Amino acid sequence: MTRLFNAPAAFADEALEGFVAAHRRWVRPVSGGVVRSAPAPRGQVAVVIGGGSGHYPAFSGLVGPGLAHGAAVGNVFASPSARQIRTVAEHAHTGGGVLLMFGNYAGDVLHFGQAAGQLNAAGVETRCVSVTDDISSADRADQDKRRGIAGDLPVFKAAAAAAEQGRDLDGVAAAARHANARTRSFGIAFSGCTLPGAEHPLFTVDEGRMAVGLGIHGEPGIGERAVPSADGAAELLVSELLAELPDGVAEPRGERAAVILNGLGSVKYEELFVVYRRVAQLLAEAGVEVVDPEVGELVTSFDMAGVSLTLCWLDGELEPLWTAAADTPAYRKGEATAPAVGSGEEIRETRTDEPGGTAPAATEASRTAAATAVAALRAIRDTVDTHAGELGRIDAVAGDGDHGIGMRRGSDAAHAAAVRAAEAGAGAGTAVGAAADAWADRAGGTSGALWGVLLHAVGAALGDTGAPTAGTVAGGVSEASAAVRRLGGAEVGDKTMVDVLVPFADTLAAAVADGAALTAAWDRAATAAEEAAKATAGLVPRVGRARPHAERSLGTPDAGAHSLALIVRAVHGVLAAH
Repeated sequence: MTRLFNAPAAFADEALEGFVAAHRRWVRPVSGGVVRSAPAPRGQVAVVIGGGSGHYPAFSGLVGPGLAHGAAVGNVFASPSARQIRTVAEHAHTGGGVLLMFGNYAGDVLHFGQAAGQLNAAGVETRCVSVTDDISSADRADQDKRRGIAGDLPVFKAAAAAAEQGRDLDGVAAAARHANARTRSFGIAFSGCTLPGAEHPLFTVDEGRMAVGLGIHGEPGIGERAVPSADGAAELLVSELLAELPDGVAEPRGERAAVILNGLGSVKYEELFVVYRRVAQLLAEAGVEVVDPEVGELVTSFDMAGVSLTLCWLDGELEPLWTAAADTPAYRKGEATAPAVGSGEEIRETRTDEPGGTAPAATEASRTAAATAVAALRAIRDTVDTHAGELGRIDAVAGDGDHGIGMRRGSDAAHAAAVRAAEAGAGAGTAVGAAADAWADRAGGTSGALWGVLLHAVGAALGDTGAPTAGTVAGGVSEASAAVRRLGGAEVGDKTMVDVLVPFADTLAAAVADGAALTAAWDRAATAAEEAAKATAGLVPRVGRARPHAERSLGTPDAGAHSLALIVRAVHGVLAAH
């Protein structure tokens, strides 16, 4: 388990701060992550990678010559926010455009996609490539739905080496997509990981059993079987990957492959070498020539006891990209040139966390409404804090258990941002908009992105002039419901927060249309939300990180739906008091 920490919610930030202090030769901090300590040549495509904390050496440990130009680092097992990604990309960019790369998880897709849109709108040409190497997470026919696990490394490296060759943005993105199409991974584990501050691992298996087909966020596997010998584990891993060859590889014999045997956190190097001994034998028997294999911890999951095997099937384009030199804090190959930075150099961080300037003009009525909004956000923060452990446990049933931590970080930041805005004289719209940005930024992950757009829609409806009416509030909530569905792609029945948000918004709008006062209408809508949240226990997830483990979640409500129901009930108490 993770034993050394201070406040669990601060773990990711403090870990990144310590990483930078230890590796200033390679990296320097910027708000949201790190970039190379010395900039790349002018005009070179900047490869910016990223994801949640808890996977070291991915992602920050892979920044340096021959590999990434920057890494955006989110909270524990949660994607970085769009602002964090954009900031890292802006600092890494040297005029050749930006390629954003990440594992294929809902939160990462949302935030990296938003960042790409913002960068392109600002004139920084940007592309996105997600890694989809985990064969256990979706059928071959649905490869675009697969997760990214240890195959991140060969795909990231192919793109970075292509950038070092001087290829343009389209060429670098094409190299990344080609590497991804020829990369496959499969993993096993003997126990789940324990998040900082948690008392129990995210999943357990019975003594003598192991989970197969697991992810890198503490998700349970897609099945279980008896623990084999080291040779038996190697045979399982190799057989699974040789059973699904990528397009362009007719049979293993005569092919060349980059091979990664990856430790997920607590399987020791000597154990990995015992397993790899048999992996190498089996691949040789199959006629596969191994090129520059890697055995060690490359994409981890805190203290998870498990391993994964990755094969990237090389061709004339990919092999020189795989074997090209690289020099980063955690991954080195060949003779890449690292910048010389004096050990005594002061660590300089660029931060853009705090809002600047003065608040837009607002009427006294709107400033009064802002005070109510601040009170509502305080109630949200306190409710989330009270239930954070419960939310994490619910989320861990079929997901990664980070919902409580993410909601706590997001709601705390949102309340603080709204307080600052209100103290500066902001109206309700500006105060809630500031809360939206702060929530999305600090929480990261899917829920961070969705709460960001939800609060932005409400804030836009409230505005900074006049006192909001019941109709104004109901209209803002209805727009929030539509905005969340547009961004996340979920609908009622998918077992997400949408299963609560839609009936809440619809009931609120109907009650207001019937002439109910806001407090009474909100009460009626909150009751509908609570009933809808309970009903999600009977659903199986059709989207999101829990989808590969859908059956496990039967009987347990969705964590995002449950937290939303708790929140709208808490807000009702504020409305009644005001």
